Amino acid sequence: MVRWSGSRRSGNIQDRRGSRAVRAGGLGGGVGLVILVVYALLGGNPLELLQVAGSGQGAPPSEEVQPDSAPPTDEMGAYLSAVLAMTEDVWSEIFAESDEAYREPVLVLFTESVQSACGFASAATGPFYCPPDQNLYLDTSFFEELARMGGAGDFAVAYVVGHEVGHHVQTLTGISNRVRTMQQRSTSENEINRLQVLMELQADCYSGVWAHHANRHGQILEPGDVEEGLAAAAAIGDDRLQRGAGRTVSPESFTHGSSAQRREWLDIGLRNGDVGTCDTFADAGVLLSE
Repeated sequence: MVRWSGSRRSGNIQDRRGSRAVRAGGLGGGVGLVILVVYALLGGNPLELLQVAGSGQGAPPSEEVQPDSAPPTDEMGAYLSAVLAMTEDVWSEIFAESDEAYREPVLVLFTESVQSACGFASAATGPFYCPPDQNLYLDTSFFEELARMGGAGDFAVAYVVGHEVGHHVQTLTGISNRVRTMQQRSTSENEINRLQVLMELQADCYSGVWAHHANRHGQILEPGDVEEGLAAAAAIGDDRLQRGAGRTVSPESFTHGSSAQRREWLDIGLRNGDVGTCDTFADAGVLLSE
């Protein structure tokens, strides 16, 4: 179990649980968190749906219930606040090594549906990062589904947060924009997907990097925690999700990577703690355009 009870809590967290964003003609909040069903219906990884909205596209809602965003007081909310604070401390230190300032993201907790600068999302979308507002969005019921899929444990939860923070780091460093530019120029869907996979695997590696440093500074990991994280990474591999949805495994349609790839890159970050080892693009022979 991750040692966090004495850790600092982040102030960059909004608790919108209990409120619901509403969009006319939309799915509304009745859509449950049934990831495999959504995957089967849409033909893709539900964790990808809002990620590609990073360009800022998305229809505005006709109505949104504005929530009370007081700091969370429940155990899960407190834990997420502590994990977020750990990522802030680690990434601030890493950025400072290059004489750069780390701009901290905001973690928004929601129930059933939420409105972001990337558009409207239901809980079925899964956790996502929105580049235009630089916020992380998370319906905590996702972790119940993740546990049923084989990704149980508190470090599994931390891994997910670390992955979304990894996308924030990609935004701050310009990697996200360069990848989007290359995707927009490409006429090959397979190449677009391949670039997306490399970005997701890098975010997995970045999640391992922060955990490595947080553990080095505060000894937060206990025996079994790393295995929990690796199991969570494998649980949401594209191949496993496709099989679970009764679909034929189709590597060219992957958007996040296989279970083996996700485990591998999280493990690389955990073992090395070096951002430089997370260059999934160079590893695949891809030169990101400026």
